[in-house]
Amino acid sequence: MELRVYGPLRAATGEKTVDIEVDGETVHDVIDAFVTEFPRTASQLVDEDGNLRPSVRVMVEDERATLGQAVSNEQSVKLFPAMRGG
Repeated sequence: MELRVYGPLRAATGEKTVDIEVDGETVHDVIDAFVTEFPRTASQLVDEDGNLRPSVRVMVEDERATLGQAVSNEQSVKLFPAMRGG
């Protein structure tokens, strides 16, 4: 699946767009596969308990997605990490 990443996630991937192998059909499965492929991104995406950080935004076909939402390999997926600052 092709995934477009933003912000500090690019430092971990080295690319704006990455291909990942997703074993599943939901947005949650995409996040899990991405963190497995790029472990340095975990602190930006999930908390100590493995839950998605509240400020992380996932877009499927330019619409905000929920973790349980179904997603196919043909859909456009974008991942925006938690941002800090003021």
